[in-house]
Amino acid sequence: MIYRSKAPLRIGLAGGGTDVSPYCDEYGGAVLNATISLYAFATIELLPTDTIIIDAIDRNEKCEHQLVDELPIDGTLDLAKGIYNYVVRNFGKVNSGFRLTTYVDAPAGSGLGTSSTLMVAILGAFVEWLQLPFGEYDIAHTAYIIEREELKMAGGKQDQYTATFGGVNFMEFYAGNKVIVNPLNIKPQYLHEIENNLLLYFTATSRLSSTIIEAQSQNVIEKNQQSIEAMHQLKEQARMMKEALLKGNVDEIGPILDFGFRYKKQMAQGISNTAMDEIYTAALKAGATGGKITGAGGGGFMMFYCPDNTRYNVKKALQHFGGDFREYQFTEKGLSSWQV
Repeated sequence: MIYRSKAPLRIGLAGGGTDVSPYCDEYGGAVLNATISLYAFATIELLPTDTIIIDAIDRNEKCEHQLVDELPIDGTLDLAKGIYNYVVRNFGKVNSGFRLTTYVDAPAGSGLGTSSTLMVAILGAFVEWLQLPFGEYDIAHTAYIIEREELKMAGGKQDQYTATFGGVNFMEFYAGNKVIVNPLNIKPQYLHEIENNLLLYFTATSRLSSTIIEAQSQNVIEKNQQSIEAMHQLKEQARMMKEALLKGNVDEIGPILDFGFRYKKQMAQGISNTAMDEIYTAALKAGATGGKITGAGGGGFMMFYCPDNTRYNVKKALQHFGGDFREYQFTEKGLSSWQV
């Protein structure tokens, strides 16, 4: 038997960073994001031998182990190993060797939630295979616990829930790992207009998000008032974006993104840099009304809102920076799993 799953990547539209502890534990966080037509894929193929093979095709990484109760967390494909260890520890031994194959449509460190989305996809394949009693909140919460608490990988909570639920969501984050996902019913014509105007630009760089996120968390612990106030403003940005989307005030999106971009850079050092600031300035001069760095910052993807057909001038203006634009559509569905 073969068990497959896929989960969508996301773009964060507002509030990014307020889903990270300890800020959300102390003050409460709010994020607005949307899934897009780029995916993380996972396939489990049962084998006739007592062997576990994990093959990350897009990363050219592969490992092989005997069918044991716990795989070593040693820096090689730890996301998959962490999920396997959790499943065996909580639900018992699996009765077959297997090959786990994964692939992600965007590179690691690109700011689209790749690692957490991959966690959800892998967990979804195990849930499909073993028929584990997991609902949507269970899958998202478990993926978060494994990645953040057991594997000690720094980051927030939004990506696991976004990949699981799919669609456009206003998410709230509180102490005790409490998360509330509020799906937004955005009229199709508004989403079409946003897709037309919101450009997704890959800077041809990647970054280690954990370094930036750790600095952000430390700023909260040390009561850095500038950083905390910036996070307060980003939480307000999520509410502003929610209202604009629901009312169809799409041309407010650019200024709201610009508002967030300026505050996000105050959360921690390394979120932006000279090269990214130059790209941002060039986009605005060409007609964009706002934009942002996706994810934690420091590299990866950027987004620009380009009303009134300015998208073409923005594309032309950014040609010499060496990046490229990625086509996408918004998606409504989150994690999907099936067997063949």
